[in-house]
Amino acid sequence: MKERNQRVLMLHSSSDLYGASKMFLLSITALKNKGFQTVVVLSEDGPLVEEIAKLGSEVHIQKLGILRRKYFNFSGLINRINTITAAKRYLSTLVKERKIDLIYSNTSAVLVGGWVAKQNHIPHITHLHEIIQSPNWLRIFLGKIINKNSKKVIVVSQAVKDNWVDQIDSKKMSLVYNGIDNDQYQIINKDIFGDLPEYIAGKVLIGMIARVNQWKGQSYFIEIAQVLSRNFDNLHFVIVGDAFPGTEHFIDELNETISKSEIKDKISYLGYRKDIPEILKTLDIFILPSILPDPLPTTILEAMASGKPVIATNHGGAREMVINGETGLLIPHDNANQAALIIQELIENKEKRIAMGISGQKRIKEHFSIEAYLENFSAEVSALVSQ
Repeated sequence: MKERNQRVLMLHSSSDLYGASKMFLLSITALKNKGFQTVVVLSEDGPLVEEIAKLGSEVHIQKLGILRRKYFNFSGLINRINTITAAKRYLSTLVKERKIDLIYSNTSAVLVGGWVAKQNHIPHITHLHEIIQSPNWLRIFLGKIINKNSKKVIVVSQAVKDNWVDQIDSKKMSLVYNGIDNDQYQIINKDIFGDLPEYIAGKVLIGMIARVNQWKGQSYFIEIAQVLSRNFDNLHFVIVGDAFPGTEHFIDELNETISKSEIKDKISYLGYRKDIPEILKTLDIFILPSILPDPLPTTILEAMASGKPVIATNHGGAREMVINGETGLLIPHDNANQAALIIQELIENKEKRIAMGISGQKRIKEHFSIEAYLENFSAEVSALVSQ
C-alpha cells in the first residue's frame, strides 16, 4: 500500500498580505513542494484567503483567539479564554477528521495550536516573527507556553532568538532567514506617479511601507521628513499601510499628524496597497523607521530586491539585513536630527543611491533568496515529522 503524504495543519494570526502573511504563503509552498498536504485555518477572511486558495490548500475560517494588546483587560481576557476554548474544540475535530500529523503556528500570537497538538499527541512547530520587549511579563508568559508546547521553534533572525532564549530552550530553536523572489522585483515596468501630486516631477521620493501602529515609526518618519525638508526643497514623502482591524484610530492619528505637520503638502498617505513592487520602483529611498526592534521586516527585503537603498533604525533584525554604508544606512531610533543628517548624503548623491541598491540586490540573492527559504523551512518540518 502506498504511504499517504504527511498532513500539516497551518495556523496564522491574520488574513492580510503584510510580511508575516507573505512568508506564510511561502511556507505553504515549501511544504507542498516536498509533498506535504496542508490544511490552513485563519481567524478571519481577507486577501490572504484568495492567495492560499491559489496554492490549492484547504482553507477554514475560525477565530483562533489571537492575542492582541487590546485584550489586555478583564473583559478582553474572558473573551480570549472563551474564543480559545471554542477554537480548541474546532481544531481538535479537524485534526481527527483530516488525520493531521503536525501543527504549525505562525507567530507567537497563535497559542491554541500548541495546546491542540499536545492534546492530540502530535508535534507542534512555532514560527517566531516577534521581538517583545515590553511588557516583560507577556514575553515570559508566551515564552513558557511556546517552550512547553512546541517540539521546534523557528526564528526569523538572531535578534529574535536573543529575545526569547531565556524562556525557550535554545536546542529547540532554529534560525531560518526569510526569503524573497528577487526576480519578481526586476520585471516591474509600472510606477505610481499617477497616484501622487503632479508637482513632484524631478523630486527625490522617500517612502515607508508598514502597518500603521505605535511602533512601526510613522510619526518618527514624519519627524525626520520635517527636518530633511528644512534643508532640501526637492523632496516628497510617501507612507503606505493600514492598521489591524480594531485599531483604526492609529490611522486617524496618522492623518492628524500629517495635517498638523509643517510639510503636509509634501506627504502622500496611500493607505493599504497591493502594488508594493510598483511603489518601490517609484521610490528613490526606502526607510523603515521602527522605534522598537523589528524582527526581520519583509519590506526591507522587498526594497533591497527592488534595487533601492534601505534606511533602517539600528536595532533588531535590520542589523542582520542592512550592511551600513554598503546596501543602505542605519539610523538611531530616537533622534530625528541625527537620522536626517545621516540620510542627507543619499539625497545629495544619486550615484550612491544606485550603488547601494545594486549591492542590496546582490545581498538578497546571497543570503535571503526564496530558494534558500523554501529548502531550509521544509527541511526543518521534515526533520520533525520523521522523528
